[in-house]
Amino acid sequence: MIKAVIFDKDGTLFDFRMSWGGWTRSLLAELAPRTEGDLAATLGFEPEAMAFAPDSAVIAHTTDEIAMLMLPHLPGMSFNALMDIMNRIAAEAPMAPAVPLREVLSGLTGRGLVLGLATNDTEAPARAHLTGAGVIDLFAFVAGCDSGYGGKPAPGQLLAFAAQTGLPAGQIAMVGDSLHDLDAARRAGMKAVGVLTGPARRETLTPHAHVVLASIAELGDWIDGFSAS
Repeated sequence: MIKAVIFDKDGTLFDFRMSWGGWTRSLLAELAPRTEGDLAATLGFEPEAMAFAPDSAVIAHTTDEIAMLMLPHLPGMSFNALMDIMNRIAAEAPMAPAVPLREVLSGLTGRGLVLGLATNDTEAPARAHLTGAGVIDLFAFVAGCDSGYGGKPAPGQLLAFAAQTGLPAGQIAMVGDSLHDLDAARRAGMKAVGVLTGPARRETLTPHAHVVLASIAELGDWIDGFSAS
């Protein structure tokens, strides 16, 4: 049986392009006076179209990894100063839920499932986003790339969630929209559930997932069927 679910955040709970396109455009605008070279191209982002390249670092990399890619284009700026700017803009960024989050997540907790979050964003903006969406109270665990467990595709965040719940990894589903999420799930021994609310396509996710769903709105029915099988 599945007794707990740990979610990715961006592209899973929140629509990726609508949410992080705005963040990336705001970040580029703030950094523009100090930028040398094409920072948008480095991030794999087209500001006018609000579109990301399939291999954009913004899609799956940790915040500190994205910052390291940007620093060569920002002479005189320190890593810590850049991280402060990135985290501030992230916390303020309006997030667009991929589904009616309160309704869908309450349906899962109503089944007795324990919920967690594992994101390659930093923890403070992640908590701000969940709070803004009115769902922070539904999560027993929230980890960002700076929470002490590492970032995905390493399984540290997922294993910390399993330890906190006291559940074996095989009774936990990891739900995400990227290969980083699914690889972390398999490395942790969890069920890997892909969703199509991020940039990745079904054919990309399917070889790495136990199942690929259109969105987390389908998750409750899948868990019911899986637990009954």
